[in-house]
Amino acid sequence: MKRTILCECGEFVHGNTFKDYIPTSIGPSTPAFGHCGCGLIFNLVDGELPKSFSNRVQLKVIAMRFAEMNRMEDESVCHFLLEVDRLKSRGNICDIDILIAAHKTVQERTSLARGERPMG
Repeated sequence: MKRTILCECGEFVHGNTFKDYIPTSIGPSTPAFGHCGCGLIFNLVDGELPKSFSNRVQLKVIAMRFAEMNRMEDESVCHFLLEVDRLKSRGNICDIDILIAAHKTVQERTSLARGERPMG
């Protein structure tokens, strides 16, 4: 699964971007991109990808968007939401890492239920 950027506004940045130039440590006019939904510009030169830490309710809304985006079946969505909740209760894990780990767990569970070999 390729890495998706989760914006600080709670939406996935998936082709909904604009180009801009910002001052960074490598130059006064460095190419960058921003999220059209909220206008946030990502500085990938001086920083890293933004890490979002939502509360449980906000994370469940984001998780539902993630499930829809990945066309998960209803039964898998239930397991996915439970796994998201379990991972969120562990502590200080950023939203995107929770979503990816929960998705991987659900995929492995689905593969085992179908009798396929475990991944890894």
